[in-house]
Amino acid sequence: MSLSVAAPEKPGGPAEDGKKRALPAWPVTVVLTLYPLWWALGLGVLIFALVAAPMLFLLLRRAAAGRRLRLPPGFAWWALFLIAVVVSIGALGADPAGTVPGHASGRLPAVVFRLGMYAALTVLLLYAGNLKESELPRKRLVRLLGWMFVVTVLGGLLGIVAGSFEFTSPVEMLLPGHLRNMSFIQSMVHPYAAQIMDLVGGDRPRPAAPWGYTNTWGNNFCLLAGWLVVAAWQSGRGRTRMWALICLGVSIVPAVVSLNRGLWIGLGVLALYVAARLVLAGRLWILGVVALAGAVLAVGLVATPLGNVVSARLDNGKSNGVRSFLIDKALDGFAASPVVGYGSTRNTAGGRQSITVGESAGCERCGNFTVGGNGQLWQLLYAHGAVGTLGYLGFFLFGLWRFRRDRSPIGIAGSAAIVTSFSAMLWYNSLVTPLAFMVLAYALLWRNQVVRQEGEQA
Repeated sequence: MSLSVAAPEKPGGPAEDGKKRALPAWPVTVVLTLYPLWWALGLGVLIFALVAAPMLFLLLRRAAAGRRLRLPPGFAWWALFLIAVVVSIGALGADPAGTVPGHASGRLPAVVFRLGMYAALTVLLLYAGNLKESELPRKRLVRLLGWMFVVTVLGGLLGIVAGSFEFTSPVEMLLPGHLRNMSFIQSMVHPYAAQIMDLVGGDRPRPAAPWGYTNTWGNNFCLLAGWLVVAAWQSGRGRTRMWALICLGVSIVPAVVSLNRGLWIGLGVLALYVAARLVLAGRLWILGVVALAGAVLAVGLVATPLGNVVSARLDNGKSNGVRSFLIDKALDGFAASPVVGYGSTRNTAGGRQSITVGESAGCERCGNFTVGGNGQLWQLLYAHGAVGTLGYLGFFLFGLWRFRRDRSPIGIAGSAAIVTSFSAMLWYNSLVTPLAFMVLAYALLWRNQVVRQEGEQA
């Protein structure tokens, strides 16, 4: 599918026209290469919204110059999702049973933020997908995503060795006090290394940098790990591959210490999917690699204190009850408003045991839980109903089917990232950075297909 706009007469001649048709790579490369800087400045996820404006301008300029703008395969599903997000705003004033009453105006800021980020990431998808090889080679984009995994590992190590590390960012200094003290705003503009939680007896740091939340850190870990492998493989340099192996080995430590069961499940899904794809392609050697990696991991867990950490986490499922409670609430809300949902999340009236138990300064996790805050699937069903859920899932499922025959390293890594996102959506929310990495994976799959088709036509 493609979009074309007729080109008006240009007085500047071919050189000026060619310049207007070009898409520079910097809006993508600056975000990824300098993400640690954006995090330190307090921009963090906000950088995606900031660069969306020049991306959109450059896309429109290319269209005005007569260059066709391609839409990704299955984009109609994504458009359906965006429409559902907008339409569901009409239900913001509703107070579902068992939730804290409120007004649409009070819920609107969070909805505007989500809608703005969905729009910004849509622009990112279109921009990254329309870049030509001469503008941003796929291999370079893969390296940038591999770099993001390195950043995730470094952030995880920082969270382990300096869990209390935090500082006031420049952006945070500019905000009014009432905004600066809000926990949601803090997660975006206040850089910190870890979230301190009591999950296995006593407060412990759980890696979060530079992604704001431990769960987001774990989600991005799974989404990005494959790109480091592909980047190292495509480099053709032994030293690069050695450093990639070292990084993967070191990454086990923060992955375990994070106490993130969803991350552990996601890595299992990732390994099984990649192994299955390679076996179907006739590369049976992967079975030996998986067996060897599993043996090394098992020995490492037994021979080091990491095994005790895993055992303690599995024996202490403190969040299980809350998650089950919120899933039930999300499904009840979906049953009450199945088509378009309620436009956003809601807070429960009380906790699991009583409606009189709520969040307080002394017990922040005792009640008033966020319905739809415990996984992207539950948020989709509750906030945007069947229509929004169908559009969101339909887009990524269509991509998996459309690119199923792509057995290149990019093809396998890109589809693996999307597959792991489906397991993650049961307990992680995707906005903002996880969804950004999902659409970049989709863009790489899409560009792989375009390059292959152009080669066949040539």
